[in-house]
Amino acid sequence: MLCAAKKSYFAAAVCIITVTSMLAVSYLRLQRLSHQPKVIQEGRRCRGRIANSTITALKGNKTFIISPYFDDRESKVTRLIGIVHHEDVKQLYCWFCCQPNGKIYVSKAKIDVHSDRFGFPYGASDIICLEPENCDPTHVSIHHSPHGNIDQLPRFEIKNRKAETFSVDFTVCISAMFGNYNNVLQFIQSMEMYKILGVQKVVIYKNNCSHLMEKVLKFYIEEGTVEIIPWPINSHLRVSSEWHFMQDGTHIGYYGQITALNDCIYRNMERSKFVVLNDADEIILPLKHPNWKTMMNSLQEQNPGTSVFLFENHIFPETISSHMFNISSWNTVPGVNILQHVYREPDRKDVINPRKMIVDPRKVIQTSVHSVLRAYGNSANVPMDVALIYHCRKALQRDLPRESLIRDTTLWRYNSSLIMNVNKVLSQTVLQAQK
Repeated sequence: MLCAAKKSYFAAAVCIITVTSMLAVSYLRLQRLSHQPKVIQEGRRCRGRIANSTITALKGNKTFIISPYFDDRESKVTRLIGIVHHEDVKQLYCWFCCQPNGKIYVSKAKIDVHSDRFGFPYGASDIICLEPENCDPTHVSIHHSPHGNIDQLPRFEIKNRKAETFSVDFTVCISAMFGNYNNVLQFIQSMEMYKILGVQKVVIYKNNCSHLMEKVLKFYIEEGTVEIIPWPINSHLRVSSEWHFMQDGTHIGYYGQITALNDCIYRNMERSKFVVLNDADEIILPLKHPNWKTMMNSLQEQNPGTSVFLFENHIFPETISSHMFNISSWNTVPGVNILQHVYREPDRKDVINPRKMIVDPRKVIQTSVHSVLRAYGNSANVPMDVALIYHCRKALQRDLPRESLIRDTTLWRYNSSLIMNVNKVLSQTVLQAQK
């Protein structure tokens, strides 16, 4: 009798699991069908205003589009990097216009607000739409409805449509430059250190900076090192200079930094072997290798299947100086001379040092500031004896006496090349302006 009861329970459990699985599969199939592109118009030309701004507000100002990117890593989709209100934006549709047949397809979008929103009402978002199978659309429009007139909608060019060979090995993404940024000397030193370490391109999402800093940026743009992405986010949202929500009526944290970082990864996915995510006052310093290329070759060899490498941040307080490298011509330049700051704070008890990253951009789906949120492949923490982040800024441990700091002169390995290169830039920018 007991045996029969057990068999009955087992059969019932199997039945419940089977039915549940069938319902789940059916639901997922229906969900996918609801997102399939549908033809709504035929035999017409693609019209509509081409969007040229970095940030485009859709009607209603609850959704902001940065840029769409073709992404076929899982299925053939257009992935739009954007900013949305995490509660108020429920439905969006992609409108694709296919030429030369003039068919207009509409796809229901999946709206994926990134998990690292830190309490702000607006957050970085992926707006993902399945593309028509028999069409490779060059542009897409976004609307809150599957009905309407596409002529009234802004059109966005879909980037990364064609695979390219890498034009550079390393691209640094800096987001965002704001607050009338004027730390000119440290910026030039960082740029020249990046170049010494093997960087060919630096992408800067610029909100605003000083007039003098504009001259320096112009030099690097003409040199071919810097690409400026205008970032007028405060024209659309109330921004906070904090990373977490302070109940102060602001909309998004740290000038939309996370959105800019995600856009930078996708923007450089087809043209850069690696993308480096750090700030302008941070330099990843190799300890065992002369440059990033040899360091990354070694790290990849030791960590097969790894696409994200995380480097530990260490603070070198700008208030503690060495008497070395007090170069008189630099004293008239606004900003910090990093060669004079070689004392770093010790690790804090029970506090994990934040990390910044070098990533394979083709393997990243979503990133935050100190880690990736979603990626193909593994993440690896790089040991401090291999490399560390030199971060010269205000002290975090302000009450530490000088003798408690650790003298670390790794940066001085590069001093002769760095001084020569910085002097060259200063003579053509800042010092020229001062004559």
